Amino acid sequence: MGTRARYAPGTFSWVDLATTDSAAARTFYTELFGWQTQDEEAGGGAVYTMCHLGGDAICGLFELSTDMRAAGVAPSWTSYVSVADADAAAARAQDLGAGAAGDPFDVLDAGRMALVTDPQGAAFAVWEPRTRIGAERVNDVGCLCMNELATSDLDAARAFYERLFGWTTELADAGPPGAPRAFAHNGGALNASFFAVAGGAPPHWRPCFTVESTEAAVVRTRELGGNVLQTPLELDDGTIATMLDPQGAVFSVFAGEVDP
Repeated sequence: MGTRARYAPGTFSWVDLATTDSAAARTFYTELFGWQTQDEEAGGGAVYTMCHLGGDAICGLFELSTDMRAAGVAPSWTSYVSVADADAAAARAQDLGAGAAGDPFDVLDAGRMALVTDPQGAAFAVWEPRTRIGAERVNDVGCLCMNELATSDLDAARAFYERLFGWTTELADAGPPGAPRAFAHNGGALNASFFAVAGGAPPHWRPCFTVESTEAAVVRTRELGGNVLQTPLELDDGTIATMLDPQGAVFSVFAGEVDP
């Protein structure tokens, strides 16, 4: 079982979904992955929904505020990287050419975070944990197993994240023919994958969740009102598929070998 009590700095530790319909999103993902949900007060009257499996926190979701919708924020998943100091990480990212979506801020007593946009435009968050480390279980079925970056400049993205987090990256022939993929490692652990964005889609990070069968997950996604962007694709260690939830947020599923 992939339970976690801490994350080394530079490791992806959490994902959450900003959506236009939190009730519908909760129904979709609980039906697809078997999550249980619990609403929590997030301050200022906002509600944050925690998603669990077997009592372990897996991820979160919340409804976009009126201001966020007015600013054109679309339904999307945000990937969080654990850091020792959110302020320092955000400042370093800007020094390397990133943009910021605001100053770092405290999330009650759970931790401190900052939202960052990399030089190619993909958004992510840095997370300085306090009472919450992030996901309490990963890699098991229904849990986060990978974070994928679709980018407009593979080489520039590799250089940015290597300098920001100390990752090492390597190119591999994976995915569709002619589409190289880069795998990023934090220390000795596989941490993320990068690939060139296709079809004019904007650069973005997306989560990948473990499933028993990508084919079954594709069928169930369609039954629940979602759409399929990439049908199951054979990789060296399994199969991957990419979907849109009914509100338009993109995510992937993977069936195959995962870390413990």
